[in-house]
This record gives sequence, C-alpha cells and structure tokens, in this order.
Amino acid sequence: MKQVPKEVRAYLAAIGRKGGTKSRRSLSSAAAHDMVRVREARKIFREFHAQCFWFMRPDLRVTVEDIPALVRGLRQNGGRQGFLLAAKLCR
Repeated sequence: MKQVPKEVRAYLAAIGRKGGTKSRRSLSSAAAHDMVRVREARKIFREFHAQCFWFMRPDLRVTVEDIPALVRGLRQNGGRQGFLLAAKLCR
C-alpha cells in the first residue's frame, strides 16, 4: 500500500480534531423558539393564504413581528383548524 504524504496526514488530523469540538455558535433558547415559530408561521401562511390572509401579499416574508397578525387572521377566518393552529403559534 502507498504511503500518504506527511502534509496530507497533518491536514486530515487537523480536520479530525475540529470535528469533535463544540460549535462556536451560541443561540439562546428564546431565539431558537422564535425560529421555530417563524418556520411554522410561514408554513401556515402558505397553506391558509387564500382563506385567511387574502389581503396580504402572497410573497410576504413572514417574520416574528408578523405572527400576531397571522394569529388574528387564523382566529377570525380559519375555522376550527385555524383556531388550533393559532393556539400553537401563541405558545
């Protein structure tokens, strides 16, 4: 079997050491919770746009600030399913 050059071995060893270290990204639990809420709100917005959010642009980029308006629209025009999804977004 052919020997691997020392430079390549050193490079692969350095990559291997980094793989086991903890990520440097710090995300608070509140920020993570907001990210999940926004992801769910975007999915709900696409699904219920014609029924509940017809007055909003269909290409709206939903953010945390838009969630109260989405909850209001779901409660008013979403029926039972919309009301349950609004409760899920409010958690």
